[in-house]
Amino acid sequence: MNADAPPLTLASLLKQARGQLAAPREVNLLVCHALGLSLAALYAHPDKPVEAAAAQRSLALIRRRALGEPVAYITGEREFYGLALAVTPAVLIPRPETELLVELALERLPAGSESRVLDLGTGSGAIAVAIAHARPRARIFAVDRSPAALAVARGNACRHGLDNVAFVEGDWLAPFAGERFDLIVSNPPYVAAGDPHLEQGDLRFEPTLALPSGADGLDDLRRIVAAAPHHLRSGGWLLLEHGAEQQPAVLDLLATQAFIRCTGHRDLANLLRAVSAVRAKPPPQTGTAP
Repeated sequence: MNADAPPLTLASLLKQARGQLAAPREVNLLVCHALGLSLAALYAHPDKPVEAAAAQRSLALIRRRALGEPVAYITGEREFYGLALAVTPAVLIPRPETELLVELALERLPAGSESRVLDLGTGSGAIAVAIAHARPRARIFAVDRSPAALAVARGNACRHGLDNVAFVEGDWLAPFAGERFDLIVSNPPYVAAGDPHLEQGDLRFEPTLALPSGADGLDDLRRIVAAAPHHLRSGGWLLLEHGAEQQPAVLDLLATQAFIRCTGHRDLANLLRAVSAVRAKPPPQTGTAP
């Protein structure tokens, strides 16, 4: 470094970083992560000197983001429903719209509830952990077919001191033969195979098991809707997230099974994002649940 060059400060580091990544919020978050600073400290002390090694760590993270890597994978963390969760490339990054499923579940699980709840395709454990944290007397079962995802989910439950979540490796409802639940919730894969969005943005880096689901994106939703009546108590709830254009099709699927009160819900962006339904009659006895 040139001895006559002015000392590197937070302000000058931010200027360099913003020259490489035109997203000020992400720049601030990544620099704070690299330096171990809060946003308040970043804003309050712009003239604070920064060591060269620390600056290089910050700029390395900025370059990773400039190449498209999701911020959550770079920092290893994402907030969901007010809880800090660890995330890795083994799991889908939790998104704000999925908080709608948690809200819908908590509305149906009164405080003090000892209900049995099943989270299908738990991934990072975001939904299961959020429900378990808000309803400590409920018993949550979180299933995923990915051992790597389950390891992340278990870590998140431990991080928040939760002992009311059980993690199960398996394919959807297959591990729960003969078991019944008060509520089943899922954010399954629902992107159509070949959808161009799979080659864009953060989706390029996320696990393929968590995204595409057949030609129309409904294959996994079909499996869940067909199997769920065999695992819900009478009056039990099924809550599902889906794509913004898929709600009519998902409501039609529910209507073919043992469900009533099939209702669509919008997320905070006013997009059709989830459905809820009640199991009101015994499921068909013929055939085998998927």
